[in-house]
Amino acid sequence: MVRWGQLLFNKDDRRHLHDELHSLLPTSRDNAVVSTIPAREVTLVAIRLKHQIEAVIPCELEVEKITRAHSSVITPAVIATAKSAGKVGSASEDHGACVVYCLLVCKKWFKRQATLELWDADLHAVRAVACEVMAKLIIEAEEDVGYLLQEVLLKRYSILVDGEETMPANVVERAVDLHALRVIGSSGYQKCVNYLWRGWLVQDDDDPSRFVDYKEKISTSYWVHFDPDRLRVPMYQNTIQIAFSVIYLALYTGAINSINPSGDLDIVEGLLYVFTFGFICDEVAKFWKVGRWYLGFWNIYNSTLYALLVVSFVTRMIALGHPIGDERRFRFNVLSYNFLAFSAPMFWTRLLLYLDGFRFFGAMLVVLKVMMRESLIFFLLLLVVLVGFLQAFVGLDQVDNNLGATKFILKAMANAIMGSPEFDGFDGFAPPFGLILYYIFNFIIVVREYPLSHIPLRIMTPQRQTIPNQLTNTPTVLLNILIALYNSAYENITDNAIDEYMALFSQKTMQFVRAPDENVFIAPFNLIELFCLVLPFEWWMPAPAYARLNDYVMGFLYTPLLLVTAYLEMRTARVVSWNRRRGEADEDTVEEWEQLGESERAAGREGVDFEADGWAKRVLESKPNVVADAALVEVRELREEVAELKRMIEGIGGRG
Repeated sequence: MVRWGQLLFNKDDRRHLHDELHSLLPTSRDNAVVSTIPAREVTLVAIRLKHQIEAVIPCELEVEKITRAHSSVITPAVIATAKSAGKVGSASEDHGACVVYCLLVCKKWFKRQATLELWDADLHAVRAVACEVMAKLIIEAEEDVGYLLQEVLLKRYSILVDGEETMPANVVERAVDLHALRVIGSSGYQKCVNYLWRGWLVQDDDDPSRFVDYKEKISTSYWVHFDPDRLRVPMYQNTIQIAFSVIYLALYTGAINSINPSGDLDIVEGLLYVFTFGFICDEVAKFWKVGRWYLGFWNIYNSTLYALLVVSFVTRMIALGHPIGDERRFRFNVLSYNFLAFSAPMFWTRLLLYLDGFRFFGAMLVVLKVMMRESLIFFLLLLVVLVGFLQAFVGLDQVDNNLGATKFILKAMANAIMGSPEFDGFDGFAPPFGLILYYIFNFIIVVREYPLSHIPLRIMTPQRQTIPNQLTNTPTVLLNILIALYNSAYENITDNAIDEYMALFSQKTMQFVRAPDENVFIAPFNLIELFCLVLPFEWWMPAPAYARLNDYVMGFLYTPLLLVTAYLEMRTARVVSWNRRRGEADEDTVEEWEQLGESERAAGREGVDFEADGWAKRVLESKPNVVADAALVEVRELREEVAELKRMIEGIGGRG
């Protein structure tokens, strides 16, 4: 058994701290953020909760007993005890606001214990699930929305690891890092993410550890909302990125469909390379600030696309370096267009990166991401098999003193992987070893073809000729492994498609909220920031004056967008003001089933009153008890009847 002290203060945990922040971008002011509650107190609360969960779940249980509604394990008493973990004994301060954060810390600890203690992995996995369930119940039971958003979800806390404080983080960030789907799917969490996405909650400029309400949320003045600082709102940044991505794709389409025979750069192709340079600078800047933890699937994907475009641009410049009519100018010009055309699938696929805000594309991107990760197992197995067979074939080739067949071997193995094996030629490799080895290689690797059925069906063509029935591809050993991995990944994601989409959307929101730059210059506008603001002014201009200059430039560049967003926010402010006069939540909307009651109250009538017409009483009398199991309800009634019978017998005995 691993000692608790070793688990808490293990130096290897430093690496896991980076893993938790991998999916999010740190702000440039993260070093100034401190934990709201002392890290030692937060750590003590987490240890108390861990002790409680170990006592509540002393042995391995079915996950359904933990996650089911009205669980007999995670009872209201357990939740009440967990909420009191922030105030124990004679403590004068109540640290209950960090309980949800500490439950997520406990989830991380239990997941780590599951990897260290494989003999109890299932037990620790159930306890980790219990942490999520308890955190979700606490979030959804909190009625004070202001306290929930400001103190529970958005305040940043730290714990002690190896005697040092970890990077401060809040519940919203930690849940995304740990992929805690149940916490992310809670109503309070989604309300918080929605407020961040719409810009109703913004980071305080004076205290980076705090998020405050947008002060002008209820202002109906148009020009109040015409503010360049509102470009930090994730919803607006996402809109700008989608717009630039569509323009980028349009520029590429125009460039690839308008080939210049002379090889000169036209305005469309020039803008395409300017956009590409802006995107490259943006990627380099983020990698410089974040480090290697910034690298992910989409970053590598975009970098590959940009590399192809850079090669295309360089070859075009080499072509322009030769005179018109020169054969070398023509050859390099054709090579440049070939690289440009080769990147077309990546251009269109790149658009999916910015469409993940839509539910369908978001869920599918999660499936693709998981499938790509699972593919690593398959390709690792494939690589080992390929190296083994390649070494065998080359060895047989060397025995025959025929060293010129290596190219043929590589081509034949590649064709076999693609489903088109070539058996001719292997009978000359140390017969019969070469041909037998190639048969074995095909059995393991190749997709073999078998008829759809054993009945020799024939299909008649218009020319009165017959062709055999269509063949179906039957996967062999390694491809069966790949299909199984893909099937498992697809089922795991689609079974929780809604939660996975909400997790992806939350991660996207937090990336915008914690973007490294305080001034929003989205590529390719970052080139204007770099060459027109940073290099000539930032190094000598006072900070307030430089901030005003950035606001003026952003206001000029984003004027078309600000004209639209100011109008939309003005309309939203009217809705928020109306909801507050009604005593409802800011984002409340009147649905069809609520319209009758609203119209009745507006006309001065009482409206829909179920208590007055007796409907509520009738429903209460007829509703079933869904909290307790039906058998348990019957047992309780039987106990009451037995107790009553016992009292009757005792009464008869007393009179006798």
